[in-house]
Amino acid sequence: MDASTTARRLGRATALAVAVALAVTACTSGGGGPAGDVAKSEPPRQDSQDINAKPLDQVKDGGEVRLPLYQWITQWNPFQVDGRYGDAVEIMRALEPDLFTTDASGNFQPVADYLQEAKITSTSPQVVTYKLNPKAKWSDGKPLGYLDFKADWEASNGKKDGYNIADSSGYELISSVEQGADPTEVKVTFSEPYADWQNLFRPLIPAAGIGTAQDFNQGWVEKIPITAGALKIGTADKTAQTLTLVPDPAWWGTKAKLDRVTFRVMSQSATTQAFLNNEIDLATAGTAAAYGQLKGAKDAVIRAASPWDDVHISFGQGGALADEKVRQALGKALDRSSLIKIANNGVPVEFKPLGNHIFMPNQTGYQDNSGEWAKFDLAAARKLLDDAGWKDAGSGQPRTKDGQQLELHWVINDATPQAQLDLATAAAAMWQAAGVKVDLDKVPANDFFTKYVNPGKFEIASWRNTDSFPLSTSLSNFRLPVGDNVFGNYSKLGTPEIDALLKKAAGTLDPVEAAKLYNQADAKIWELGHTFELYQRPVVVATRKGLANEGAFGLGSTDYAKIGWEK
Repeated sequence: MDASTTARRLGRATALAVAVALAVTACTSGGGGPAGDVAKSEPPRQDSQDINAKPLDQVKDGGEVRLPLYQWITQWNPFQVDGRYGDAVEIMRALEPDLFTTDASGNFQPVADYLQEAKITSTSPQVVTYKLNPKAKWSDGKPLGYLDFKADWEASNGKKDGYNIADSSGYELISSVEQGADPTEVKVTFSEPYADWQNLFRPLIPAAGIGTAQDFNQGWVEKIPITAGALKIGTADKTAQTLTLVPDPAWWGTKAKLDRVTFRVMSQSATTQAFLNNEIDLATAGTAAAYGQLKGAKDAVIRAASPWDDVHISFGQGGALADEKVRQALGKALDRSSLIKIANNGVPVEFKPLGNHIFMPNQTGYQDNSGEWAKFDLAAARKLLDDAGWKDAGSGQPRTKDGQQLELHWVINDATPQAQLDLATAAAAMWQAAGVKVDLDKVPANDFFTKYVNPGKFEIASWRNTDSFPLSTSLSNFRLPVGDNVFGNYSKLGTPEIDALLKKAAGTLDPVEAAKLYNQADAKIWELGHTFELYQRPVVVATRKGLANEGAFGLGSTDYAKIGWEK
């Protein structure tokens, strides 16, 4: 099931960071292929990247790198609800000011091309002062300044009519944005503490491009009117489904290494043959079929790392699933280890059970909070269904209540790889043993998110949440809906207690204390029966031999300006 409103290239997407901020983060994962399994290595751990990192003096000047793109990008504004597809956000951070990048541990690092300094200068109230690089200018010639920060805040704080925003997290806590001591200084004051302030204004969007709701919603459709990065758009050929990035001669920093980065739209499964045909220089190798063909390919190097990337089963909130006991029973009826083995077949990195909705195992603060809720216990599952009033009909028949059978529907993207179909079939058989009939309903790939997941029109569904960090972005995935706005919580399940814990954690500047609160919230999310976590999905890719500073980034950011070919 690989199609996403938040999935980044090869599953390194953003999650609703302002969304999807959802970067909108969603994508299903998996792999299909031959039945024969392969030897497995432990999943890469903290600080792990596999990108053939090379200093720039060891990278050639010029040349081209060709990369896959999983869908044509229409909306380029990353603050707009439709602009959080992961690939789009990643590319925009190469074209617009990405004030902070993340290192291999997921920690923020300031970018000197844009910032001389950025720090908390007051804690009561919290004030963040940004000292901008005076050389930093937009492509229209204007310097970066406080008006850009102010426009981004006002567009994203949820208070302006007509602005279809992805997520207000963090921005809704800002009380003012002002010029500091001079035009290169920006002071951002918060009404409440916000720990992940470095994730705001990423990227910074020019005030000139979002001055009206029309500009905000439509001004970035099929175009990027203003940039300020090492790269700019060279060509965007919708007919040929190709996009190129080229060095911007107005760039004040270190010149990008390549003459051209070319993206071609193709399905994930098509990347294997495209790589073998020497049409692209990077392809996913995270399925049995892909890995089997790419591991011995000429000029191919297999690279792996552990990004923020979870594979899970989500439950809806309607009908029988409105009862928490039913959702809890569904979790207890699943033999998670058996399901993971199905997905992991033929992939060279071991998939480990994921016990947390907020932290990945390679993040500081991770703990397994799944407890009894992910423990396979068929007798306990049956008892919960009994307690919920669903009577056992025996002989593998669906349970009944008030004359209705306990029959649920699992919505499945029709582009789902075979291994994930096999996983879903196995899960349905496990549920049948508890007296729950689950039908697998395939829907067109282009409809999966737009017509089913995003509006919450599903009983059971599976996708991937990717790059859902920093931690505060988890609020969007689990917060109670407000009116028609479900944020990233497509299940629409939540509680005021979970909201309060997540909001308190986001405002706790001490990371140790914040982690305690996030883990308390996670335990409640497990108990709620919101989402049954399966595993953290490693990224496994094949890159062309000699390709430098590209591959499997783990929790780190891509820097397209540093990608190139070894000397």
